[in-house]
Amino acid sequence: MFERRLQEVRKYLETSGLDALLVSHLPHVRYLTGFSGSNGLSVITLRKQFFFTDKRYREQSKNEVDGFEITVTSDTLLKAARKRGVLNGRKKIGFECEYLSVSMFENLKKLFPSASFVAKRSVIETIAAVKEESEIETIKQAAAITDKVFKKALLVLEPGVRELEIAAEISYWHLRMGAEGDAFESIVASGPRGALPHGRATEKRIRKGEFVTLDFGCKYKGYNSDLTRTVAVGKPTERAKRIYRTVLEAQRKAIEAVRPGVPAQALDKVARNHIRQKGFGKYFSHSLGHGLGIEIHEPLRLSVKSKDVVKQGNVFTIEPGIYIQGFGGVRIEDDVVVRDSGCEVITHSPKELMIL
Repeated sequence: MFERRLQEVRKYLETSGLDALLVSHLPHVRYLTGFSGSNGLSVITLRKQFFFTDKRYREQSKNEVDGFEITVTSDTLLKAARKRGVLNGRKKIGFECEYLSVSMFENLKKLFPSASFVAKRSVIETIAAVKEESEIETIKQAAAITDKVFKKALLVLEPGVRELEIAAEISYWHLRMGAEGDAFESIVASGPRGALPHGRATEKRIRKGEFVTLDFGCKYKGYNSDLTRTVAVGKPTERAKRIYRTVLEAQRKAIEAVRPGVPAQALDKVARNHIRQKGFGKYFSHSLGHGLGIEIHEPLRLSVKSKDVVKQGNVFTIEPGIYIQGFGGVRIEDDVVVRDSGCEVITHSPKELMIL
């Protein structure tokens, strides 16, 4: 598994004329090495691979990291790399410019004055965009946990309950069911606050007759799930039902259109056109979805301006929404895997309008 990933990195080094790649972003370090701790650094050269961590992770690195030359240090990881000599003679070294701090970059130049450091973007993200079957199975397990947590959240979702209490239940049950934790801060937005696509949970109490949008996910063995459901607490108005139905139809149409070779922009257009035809076009204010895996947001973008093309093995979300100030909002989100003839939906929570 890790060998294929290293081979892809080395292909990139060769085509880019690099002697080495410095990987500092922890999710990427984990993707390449298996290390799940909070302090790690990897260096990939054309023939070897090195991993650095501190003494807290001596035993953990032995158990998790395979195929790398491991260095455990009491020094900074960059100084350990210099002492180990892993970049000696490497004249052109790529680094993850989107994740490396200015201070760390300054240290790099001081510690390796003869090297030329080249800023690189989306190296690991591009490799990770097409998932191996083992990765897909892990994401499915994360999604299954989140589906179960949604059922638990419904049990406490009633008038008078604070949004923060719902968010706390989600975090609790994710951990109880075996996740490493939440994939991101859960969104619980009720009533008019549902018009905020990323409305964090607050002290607001849920009222009868309101829609409540729940957007949450978990991290499991380094991989993420992402689910959104909007439910009604008490009987909704006919207008609210029409808005909900419009979002659900748009999502289903987009899912049906997924297949390898389809431009991501076209999928966004399918959902956006349906919402526009129903008279709510100006209220769909974000992209249709995003890549999902070791990060909650990965490079594949399903948006109006996206240049991406869907590939077999991609995993991404499909999440159209309508947000109207004074009313609230509706969003429905599922995680899907692109297969050779279409897509597989891997989140299975009910999508028909639920009235609690």
